[in-house]
Amino acid sequence: MDTEPTVGERFVTALAAKDRTTLTGLLRPDVDFRAMTPSRFWEATDAATVVDDAMLGHWFEPREVITGVIEMESGRVGRRSRLRYRLAVNTPDGPHVVEQQAYFETDGEQISWLRIMCAGYLPAAEVDA
Repeated sequence: MDTEPTVGERFVTALAAKDRTTLTGLLRPDVDFRAMTPSRFWEATDAATVVDDAMLGHWFEPREVITGVIEMESGRVGRRSRLRYRLAVNTPDGPHVVEQQAYFETDGEQISWLRIMCAGYLPAAEVDA
């Protein structure tokens, strides 16, 4: 018996595919978003800004090709969902791994509250699989 992917699994799959439409649809239009990457803090209160400015506009730019999801782990912390995922990414400098840890809440099928912390781009040769 196949189970439907969770909202978190669909989020990671859409991010890995750089699927703007699905990512935006998974976020509530007025999502409460904050994130920390190695170079800055991010805040937004609308799905389009999160996807276009942060995720696809800066974190994973067009020249960076996500080649796959290396691993994904999920769980719960009270009412919040927890999600850790590693992505294989090819950049002009070679293969890298990006790991992110996310905590989120949903209002059904959309993420209404999202916090992400990113480890940054690490050369694949330096990362334990």
